[in-house]
Parts: sequence; structure tokens; C-alpha cells
Amino acid sequence: MIRVAQWLAALALLVLVLGQILLPRIAASRISSRIGRYGKVESVHVTAWPAIELLWRHADSATVHASNLRLSPAQTAHLLWEGRGLGRIDVSASSVQEGPLQLSAVKLHKHGERLQAHALLSQSDAKAALPPGFGMQLLGSANGQVQVRASGGLFGVGAAVDAVAQASNGKLVVQPRGFLVQALKLTLFSDPHVRVRAVGARATGDAGGEAGYLLSIDATLR
Repeated sequence: MIRVAQWLAALALLVLVLGQILLPRIAASRISSRIGRYGKVESVHVTAWPAIELLWRHADSATVHASNLRLSPAQTAHLLWEGRGLGRIDVSASSVQEGPLQLSAVKLHKHGERLQAHALLSQSDAKAALPPGFGMQLLGSANGQVQVRASGGLFGVGAAVDAVAQASNGKLVVQPRGFLVQALKLTLFSDPHVRVRAVGARATGDAGGEAGYLLSIDATLR
């Protein structure tokens, strides 16, 4: 009986060791395959202790590097919701086509339920994302809000209109300023699993010297 118990203990230890080695690799492969539907993934690294947690889709952290991705805001929100069991997620991508926006140097960080992301948007790509004849000028950003000047009748007004992009009840909305149009509101992003807390933007320039913007967003999973 003692010898049988020793063999069982040794077998259990072997299973735990193999699981600690193999399960994170399997999880990394699944994550790579899932994100790879939307572009090219360079590497994925998953850590979990004990690794048996991965069987219940829980892990300590995951680090993802991608060269280029193309997905909608709804698809991004769905991927984040699928990763809610990961304590920490760090994602970086050289290029991301997020809906109409062509972004570069994208970084996303998740810690618990908290989400933070920032990316670069060139001026030319910002113009390309707008309908023909429409324009947008950054006026400033503070207190989780972004102030812009919209032109071309974005809010049904022919003249330029100042507006603010901000979080409202977990949604990202843009609302014009002015007595006659302040009741109008345009929802830019809304998802049942992602609650927007704040947004930011500032003018910047990339390595090639082209003017652009550094965009940021703060949100939580719910």
C-alpha cells in the first residue's frame, strides 16, 4: 500500500508538472487563433499558477503582440469580454483598423476589470474616417473629455459647431455646444460589456513628421 501510494503521488506530481508546462501553451495557442481571425499575431504568452486554473478560463496574465489587426469596435469588445477571466492583459499592435479608424502604435492594458488603451491617429487617417466634406478640429482635452470643432453639417448645422466627446452612462458620445443644438447627441460607441469612463486626445507627430493625435480611452468590463 505504501508503494502504491508513492506511485500515485509521483503520478500526480508528473501530471501537475506537465500541466504547468503544456496548459499555458495550449491557452496561448487558442488566444492566438482567436485574435488571428482579425489579422497577424506575432506572439502570445500566458502565465497561470496553478495552470489548472486555465481549465476554467482563468489565468494570471496574457501578453499579445500583433503586427496588424482589422476589426470592428463590437468585435474588440467581444474579445475583451472573452478575456475577462485573465487577471492582466497586455496587447500591442503596430497597426489596427478599428472600424473606420486606421490606428498605429496601439497598446491596451487590462488589470482586473479596468481597461486602458492608447493609439496614434494621423491627421490624414482622421480625415479619411470622416464622410466627404466633413471636418473635425481638436480644440483641447481635459477631465476625461475631448473638445472638437465639427464642420460640414455633422449635426445638421452648416456652420462649424463646437462639440465635446465624453462618457455618458457607459457610452462614448459626442454632443454639440450651443443653445439650439446642445440637446443633440451622437453615440460613437456603446456595448453592454464595456463601460466607457473617460477619453482623451492630444496633438502629436509621428516619426515621419506627419501631424496626428494620441488618443486614449479608460473603461471597465461589466
